[in-house]
Amino acid sequence: MGSIFKTIRSYFATHPAGIFAWLWVVAMPILGSVIFAANYDFLEAYPLHTPLDYLAYLVIGALLMGLALLPTTLIAIASGFYYGWVSLPFLILGYSLASVLGYSLGKITNMAFTELLFKKNPGFRKAVESRKEKEGSLVFFVRISPVVPFAISNFLFASMNIKLWKVLAYGIPGMLTRTVIAFSAGVLASSFLAAKESLNSPSQWTIGAAMLIIGVGGIYNYLRKK
Repeated sequence: MGSIFKTIRSYFATHPAGIFAWLWVVAMPILGSVIFAANYDFLEAYPLHTPLDYLAYLVIGALLMGLALLPTTLIAIASGFYYGWVSLPFLILGYSLASVLGYSLGKITNMAFTELLFKKNPGFRKAVESRKEKEGSLVFFVRISPVVPFAISNFLFASMNIKLWKVLAYGIPGMLTRTVIAFSAGVLASSFLAAKESLNSPSQWTIGAAMLIIGVGGIYNYLRKK
């Protein structure tokens, strides 16, 4: 394990773009949330009426999520509150496009990371390759878990060389539960701030805890030895 962390430190020391990208996906959603929380009411001026409106919603949403500018949960709440159920299919499609974008950026900024890690740590390579058939379940449980943010998981999957089709095929079903919960909170709320606050209710905490247990259990099943 020490050798793995040494390799990671060595990689980031010689690949500043890689460490910048990781810091970006960690910090930017937090900063974006603060900015959005102070200016959320501007969405009232942009209703969805025409096909062009929906196209703009789709593209902008995909960019905000794919570039880690806003958390997916916040976008789901805002979409539910301001646009209602009619926007849900476009939100899910936006997630798909954002997954492709985030995964691709993870690949570009961490292009040589996996190869270096495998070269320096043959045992780690063997462990990862022995779990290839379980990659789909890992993607699903990481996505359903509230612990790992969307943007970080995109980089994680790219760094692990998990195929993009698996990220989409297993990741979207995993995201649906979290998405629908946040989206529903927005639809049912009397205000955007009330929607955010509703996520702190006992029932939401119970659901969140259940998803956490399911997600952690699935990740543990992936990590444990055969």
